[in-house]
Amino acid sequence: MEKSFKLSLSEIFLLQLILWTALWLINDFVAVLLTLSIGAVVLVVLLLALISEMIERSKVPRKYFYVMGLTLLAMTLSTAVYVYIFGGQFTFLGTN
Repeated sequence: MEKSFKLSLSEIFLLQLILWTALWLINDFVAVLLTLSIGAVVLVVLLLALISEMIERSKVPRKYFYVMGLTLLAMTLSTAVYVYIFGGQFTFLGTN
């Protein structure tokens, strides 16, 4: 009697956006490191998956590609909002 817990793409995006924005507001140094490292990994995995999908179709659901793209979008948007709000001033750089 297991219930299936499924989120829509908009819910996934909003959850990620909230988490990334919270991380940026709590600790911008860790946020920079995680955004760059996780963002690079997600981008490379997404590009490789898209290339392999073009070569030969797989049974990977389309939602996978959308979630990966929304992950990159949420990271980019939360970073842009933080940079806009604080005028590009990062606390770990010590410039005020």
